[in-house]
Amino acid sequence: MKVRAYVLIVSVALFGMSAGSKKATLTEGSNPGDLAPSIEFLEKDGKAIRFQNQTGRYTLVHFWAAYDAESRMRNVLLANKVAAMESDKVRLCAISLDERESVFAETVKIDGLDRSSQYYMGAEVASEVSEKYHLNKGLRNFLIDDQGVIVATNVDADQLEQRFK
Repeated sequence: MKVRAYVLIVSVALFGMSAGSKKATLTEGSNPGDLAPSIEFLEKDGKAIRFQNQTGRYTLVHFWAAYDAESRMRNVLLANKVAAMESDKVRLCAISLDERESVFAETVKIDGLDRSSQYYMGAEVASEVSEKYHLNKGLRNFLIDDQGVIVATNVDADQLEQRFK
């Protein structure tokens, strides 16, 4: 009988402590489950670009550079897959980390990519974003849900198609 009373008292105490705790908030980071760091920059024409959560849509932020063959190839595959899916549930935002805009522009043209999903941010902003997304470990991509939470990293074209079937 004493054991039951002890268990009941401990249970009530634990419930009381958990009920009184504040709701946990997401922390900004670059791993699945983290809140995606914001990305803001001006394009050459002065147009402000902001990548935050898109209400009702997932955003695939893909970092690439012309000098990195794997990230460039993945950029082409992802761009083609998103275009073929014709889904309103995901959009591609491919961000070039090339040092020169002329290299970015020529690569987009040679690879036959739709310029509306390709962005160049400039070296200064690229350095800041690289740090936030820990790109020193390699260029990669981040699938971000409509709440701004990273749900997957390094998604390939087939995984993307499976997720949104």
